[in-house]
Amino acid sequence: MQPGYDSVAADYERAFPEPFQTPLERHAVGAFVDSVKEPGVTGQVVDVGCGTGHVTAVLRGAGLPVAGVDPSEAMVGIARASHPDVPFQVTGPDAGQWTALAEGHVLAGVLARFSLIHVPPERVPGVLESWAERMPEGGVVMVSFQAMDGGRAVVSFDHAVAPAWRWHPEVMSDHLMRAGFAEVWRSISRPDADHRFPECHLLAVRSHAEIPQDPASCGCRVE
Repeated sequence: MQPGYDSVAADYERAFPEPFQTPLERHAVGAFVDSVKEPGVTGQVVDVGCGTGHVTAVLRGAGLPVAGVDPSEAMVGIARASHPDVPFQVTGPDAGQWTALAEGHVLAGVLARFSLIHVPPERVPGVLESWAERMPEGGVVMVSFQAMDGGRAVVSFDHAVAPAWRWHPEVMSDHLMRAGFAEVWRSISRPDADHRFPECHLLAVRSHAEIPQDPASCGCRVE
């Protein structure tokens, strides 16, 4: 049985007291910061699934007007205690509520590090579209997720805490495109002693370019 993040929040904080596990994670978030600042889009940045808030605090320290949201009250409690100068909010379990903290504000950026993996695949397109609706052209999204090689698919895996799915990077990119984003870059790291699966960081920007009628993701396999 998967316990959920409230049950493991204290253990999670002890296991991951730093914002990044690898230099690649740190550089990917740094590139996200630079991309948000570069076009001069003004608005709120939201760290979706912020957990214990350490990455949110990095964004705040870099000068972004950021807020962190997470459905786990225990994780947000740790975040507030560790970073009292950063706004955090507990959201409901519905992923559509994840940017509620910035309601009424233009979204300049959304960072979703290993949070969309917990959203049932059929609901991810609607989440991405909800971000696009509140983001002007040039706004930035970065998603990070456990990935997979081989054919286009989305596959569930035995996450220790909550139900989760791995995504083929092309499928995630296609869903972003259909929501109104254009991929700028992606990085993929290979499995190692601490990571069972490839991990992808994918950055995209809000675009009003015409969307192809038949993106390849329409034929992806979900398991």
